[in-house]
Amino acid sequence: MLTLYTAPGSCSRASHIALEESGLAFEARLVDFAQGDQRRPEFLAINPKGRVPALVTDQGVLTESPAILAYIAALAPQGLLAPVEPFTLARMQAFNLYLASTVHVAHAHGRRASRWSDDAAAQASMAAKVAQNMRDCFTLIEADLARNGDSDWVMGDAYSVADPYLFTFTGWLEGDGVDVAEFPNVRAHYHRMGRRPAVVRALQAEQTRAA
Repeated sequence: MLTLYTAPGSCSRASHIALEESGLAFEARLVDFAQGDQRRPEFLAINPKGRVPALVTDQGVLTESPAILAYIAALAPQGLLAPVEPFTLARMQAFNLYLASTVHVAHAHGRRASRWSDDAAAQASMAAKVAQNMRDCFTLIEADLARNGDSDWVMGDAYSVADPYLFTFTGWLEGDGVDVAEFPNVRAHYHRMGRRPAVVRALQAEQTRAA
């Protein structure tokens, strides 16, 4: 049994969706950021970083979304959640790592600016750049999707764990002051994802646990 520690609306949503897609047996446990669960000793014993996602396996704990997504895909090869051909697999990983290392950081400057500065003016300056930085990131992502032509997914015709990861980040745009309508391919992908049964189940589970 896998145990995923997750928080509604966070980047861990992608791992939750991937698990729903995989058919693997798992349990999702809510980490309530509003209540400070991420700083409690019980959770820090699982993930000393104090962040989600964290995936408890019979071999140990995995953290960081790209690693967890790749692990889920490898653990459930019948689900075809990642490319097999090495170069295409590397392209998927490059996409996911861009989301993790660049887009997520751009988003976090709005809500977690205190990670980078204790100065209130500097924090305000960082927050003021979030919309433009996110818009710049999604301009590149929109171009990537446009190159796929009529294909539905990040990697083209084949669905992969890159899709729930993009879906999660797209859901942050409105809160970051960016209209997703600026990016027609991204918006179409977001709505397409929202109709997948695994996505519906994951979102319903988030709402149930958060209630």
